[in-house]
Amino acid sequence: MARFELKLPRMGESIAEATITNWLKAVGDTVEADETVVEVATDKVDSEVPSEVSGVLVEQLFGKDDLVQVGQTFAIIETDEVVDTVEVEAVNSEIIAEVSKAVDAAKEFVSTPEDFSKSDKFFSPLVKNIAATEGVTLEELERITGTGKDNRVTKDDILAYVENRKSNKINTIEATVMPKAEVVSTPKVTPSPAKMPISVNGGDEVVEMDRMRKLIAGYMVNSIQTSVHVQSFIEVDVTNIVKWRDQNKNEFEKREGEKLTYTPIFMEAVAKALKDYPAMNVSVDGDYVIKKKNINLGMAAALPNGNLIVPVIKNADQLNLVGMAKAVNDLGSRAKAGKLKPDDTQGGTYTVTNVGSFGSVFGTPIINQPEVGILALGAIRKVPAVIETPEGDFIGIRQKMFLTHSYDHRIVDGALGGMFVKRVAEYLEAFDVNRNF
Repeated sequence: MARFELKLPRMGESIAEATITNWLKAVGDTVEADETVVEVATDKVDSEVPSEVSGVLVEQLFGKDDLVQVGQTFAIIETDEVVDTVEVEAVNSEIIAEVSKAVDAAKEFVSTPEDFSKSDKFFSPLVKNIAATEGVTLEELERITGTGKDNRVTKDDILAYVENRKSNKINTIEATVMPKAEVVSTPKVTPSPAKMPISVNGGDEVVEMDRMRKLIAGYMVNSIQTSVHVQSFIEVDVTNIVKWRDQNKNEFEKREGEKLTYTPIFMEAVAKALKDYPAMNVSVDGDYVIKKKNINLGMAAALPNGNLIVPVIKNADQLNLVGMAKAVNDLGSRAKAGKLKPDDTQGGTYTVTNVGSFGSVFGTPIINQPEVGILALGAIRKVPAVIETPEGDFIGIRQKMFLTHSYDHRIVDGALGGMFVKRVAEYLEAFDVNRNF
């Protein structure tokens, strides 16, 4: 019997690690080639890892909620197949070497990893990972004052603590293993204030948030704490777009095999406006502004379980309407089916959310960090409107909607924020009813 090492595969250029969320096979179970063995999660997307061979699972090297590096072995399968591992090892040799160095270095100082699950407080997987990497003990972690919802420790809180400790010249490894009496310059940490009690009566049901909802909650709180949110609103006449779509949606679907929704039309206008106002296509890193080369549009999508995910249309400004429609439909359908890949949610530079799909006239969306703006599309409604003509003004029925632009006032002033959303409106109102696909 040959022993095959099942390694965590690459899941995208910017993905270096993933958390095991569920083992689908137990030790001793038979595994078929291409059968899913374990479910893993990055900070945004859940994925399945299949076996490359048929055999019997004989070892699980990691448990649930453990963090695994890309290229790291997480399970052993005994197989009768002749497995050529040379190619696999060559591909991952650099990654494995780096991981091995890190593990060997850690073993010199740490005998037992810190068990953060013993705490009564909630710490996100990201915070626990940073704490483990930086040698922050459970006792230290519990003393950090959290700035998140319900005083939870956020990514920024743990990083600020680590940086403060480094500035006091305390080696991170020593802080993990040195006896408490020998730590002479531990930075002062203010105890967390007591949480307000929540009344629960006999008829109430207490349900823990699922992993994705916890992550979303953390992202939202972090965004509010990071960016100064300001909104600009504008009403747009989209009568020409509604008429054009009604006239062409059947032919479009027949020719392209894709449904034609309003979303790709709106995305097209946003991409054009970002080219006109590249100062909206940036992110902020401390005192520095990062000007993004590519225009990658995030598309907020509601999932069947009520959660939210933001897949990204890469190089959206280079797509024509057909390409945009295919990208929107593909990402939307894969999001609902839970088939997104980790890289599908990475690299966004600006986000659009369609609150109108739920009947909302407008909304005030929260910025998707580290971006500096997000556009909410309101519901399209028939409304009476004043129509100006050379012969005079008159009242008519028009199709209108509201656009809400939320932007980061640290870097985007009202002039830029207002001009950008106005440019989107201008592209929509100037839509050519005689255009082809």
